[in-house]
Amino acid sequence: MKIVSGGITAPLGFKANGISCGIKKSGKKDLALIYSVEPAVATGMFTTSQIKAAPLKVTQRHLKNRFASAIIINSGNANCSTGKQGINDAIATAKMVAASLKIPSRSVLVASTGIIGKRLPLDKIKATVKPLVKGLSRGGGGNAAKAILTTDTRPKQIAVKINLGGKTVTVGAMAKGAGMIYPHLATMLAFITTDLSVAKPVLKKLLKTAVDSSFNCITVDGCTSTNDMVLILANGLAGNGKLNSKELKIFSQALNLVCLKMAQEIVRDAEGATKFVKILVGGAPSAAIARKVGFSIANSLLFKTALFGQDENRGRIIAAIGQSRVNIKEEKFRIVFSSFKKKEIAVTVNLNLGKANAAVYTNDISYKYVRINARYN
Repeated sequence: MKIVSGGITAPLGFKANGISCGIKKSGKKDLALIYSVEPAVATGMFTTSQIKAAPLKVTQRHLKNRFASAIIINSGNANCSTGKQGINDAIATAKMVAASLKIPSRSVLVASTGIIGKRLPLDKIKATVKPLVKGLSRGGGGNAAKAILTTDTRPKQIAVKINLGGKTVTVGAMAKGAGMIYPHLATMLAFITTDLSVAKPVLKKLLKTAVDSSFNCITVDGCTSTNDMVLILANGLAGNGKLNSKELKIFSQALNLVCLKMAQEIVRDAEGATKFVKILVGGAPSAAIARKVGFSIANSLLFKTALFGQDENRGRIIAAIGQSRVNIKEEKFRIVFSSFKKKEIAVTVNLNLGKANAAVYTNDISYKYVRINARYN
């Protein structure tokens, strides 16, 4: 497995672009497009929030088809809590892209991120779709990665190459997220491309496994969003044959790596964060219990502010473990952590109740986080 450049457009047959259509008052890029020159097997995972944004609902409908060819993403406006009009706007966006690319509108997936409760400025998108499509290129992944950002400070991209049965297979990805980050699915957007030839049920299963050990293992502030999604397109241009169990395992490892790196980048770029923290809970009766304890620590505001203040208060961790409502024996568990003065901190908890473990990734909460979110609108 080799990490390579190119991000979302590193796999064969993928192009991308990102430009400004005027949704963001700053004039920064806010409209991105990913395009596969061949129809791609497509699947995704979505937020479990009871309030789901319009583009998410439209994308879920379009994924009932086996193939997809494009993903259109806007930032600066979530197109959420916008009623039937929001659904119509998301459908209209897909139709605009489809007309320009000369593909079926149901083969266009839609994603949005930004402020909730405001209607999408469809006229601005309409005026920009043609130049967005015209500018598609193999080198456009970087612009697309910039165009999906909101409070992020930098784009997040990765690509890896692997060998499967004598064929080179590439997996690329881009992601965004810095605040409102918590699992079920983790609050963010992530887009993955690959030139692998694979059946949709297999791809869906592999994606779920990768998401469960990456995006579903991070938390910035314990807040779940309305627009979360992870989408993957596999266009088959690598020309591989049917995957055997060994090859499936190799691809799964590559996909897991890509998702984990993107998830960790989201935490490293969390709003106002000064610390990156890995919490490893071991000695648990099950991985689910280990993860529950890990998140109880990671979402504790007292623990997170202690991290920022470099106050190595063991009591904050103990209290958070107790709050997890897991049946823990106080005399058995052990806690070890590295200096809170470091930028990267490790916290290890051994419950001494079993053999299962889980890792959770988080950050501190700083003054800057409060400033960003006190005036987000």
